[in-house]
Amino acid sequence: MGAENALYIILIEKIRQDALVLPTLPEVALKVRQAADDPDISLMKMSEIISHDAALSLGVLKVANSAAFGREVKVESVAKAVTRIGLRQIKNIATAMAIEQMFVSNNHFISDYMQKSWRKTVDVASVAIALMTLYLQKNKQSELTLETLTLAALIHNIGVLPILTEAEGHPEVFANPAFLNKAIIKFSNEIAAEMTKAWEFSEDYSELVMTWNDLSVLPKNAHYIDFIRAGAVYHTIFKNESTQEFLLRSYVDKGILPNLNFMASEDFSDRLAKAKSMF
Repeated sequence: MGAENALYIILIEKIRQDALVLPTLPEVALKVRQAADDPDISLMKMSEIISHDAALSLGVLKVANSAAFGREVKVESVAKAVTRIGLRQIKNIATAMAIEQMFVSNNHFISDYMQKSWRKTVDVASVAIALMTLYLQKNKQSELTLETLTLAALIHNIGVLPILTEAEGHPEVFANPAFLNKAIIKFSNEIAAEMTKAWEFSEDYSELVMTWNDLSVLPKNAHYIDFIRAGAVYHTIFKNESTQEFLLRSYVDKGILPNLNFMASEDFSDRLAKAKSMF
């Protein structure tokens, strides 16, 4: 039995038996998400929740003072940082910081792979956020939201984590770059969908992580998946040139891109740098 098939059987069997160890969001991230969904939550109460976690507090201050928020006056308190960022975006920033902390391993090879996976996720998410920000400026009546897109982009590849964790437990069999790449391509979407369900995210997120790289799924109108795919095109995750051109033309038609060459422009580079400064 090949290593790839062995891992497939291990993963699928664990999923069927509800025995696959799915990473859980840290408690502080869960508290922030629950609080943000409370219609009666106050900025002060949210600040108190965040202040109980030193790493999250520092991260929120960094984001509030980043280029993404374009303010020259620096904030020095969590309360002011929360006010600047806003309750809805705070939820996703806390989730992003929690997810980043999951990409760690005691195995040197797996740790490197996890860090590369997280950096790739941030790269794609930054492009998606930059394009969504521009899109919403021109389409103020759109039902799409930056908050939903941010979370979707940050979890679109989350299924790599259980695969890498399983590989860590069998380094002599699975710690092989070529094999891991194939295993991730083959299995990560299904596992990502299981994780979104375990985290009690809406079904829309489960569908997105299952189909973001399935190009047989082509939304007619502008959709969150389009912005994530635009990030995949920009970072050549979709390597076929005809596929890249087809997607870019469709994004021009949908109003996601002003023109075919927009992502090569200085304007986009500036927007991308601001988006990435949040991470």
